Amino acid sequence: MPSQPSKSLETFPNPKPERDYEISLDCPEFTCLCPRTGQPDFATIRIRYVPDALCVELKSLKLYLWSYRDEGAFHEDVTNRILDDLVVALRPRRMTVTGDFLVRGGIHTVVTAEYAAPLGERPTCPARGAPGGA
Repeated sequence: MPSQPSKSLETFPNPKPERDYEISLDCPEFTCLCPRTGQPDFATIRIRYVPDALCVELKSLKLYLWSYRDEGAFHEDVTNRILDDLVVALRPRRMTVTGDFLVRGGIHTVVTAEYAAPLGERPTCPARGAPGGA
């Protein structure tokens, strides 16, 4: 059975929650529709995050990004929605989502949205007894 687009993001436990490390994901085949013209917009979505207790499962991320293919969305909105949905699913220590959209009408758009967990909201890591782990 072929895969279908989905707004569901699946996760798995971070194998090294006691350590800060960055996960970088580049998704060069992102598409959505211009909400004004209905024409396709093409972008590379770059996701950088420092996980806490959870990491994103990559196939679910692919299907999630695919779900925007037939949606009208301004570049600024879609980039921030992706960040918001990933933050809700993963509760990362830090995350940056960049939407690098191809030229349209002679204008190249790059939108960067960032999130950092407030220090007081980070769980205490039993291995270190310090903020940042699960």
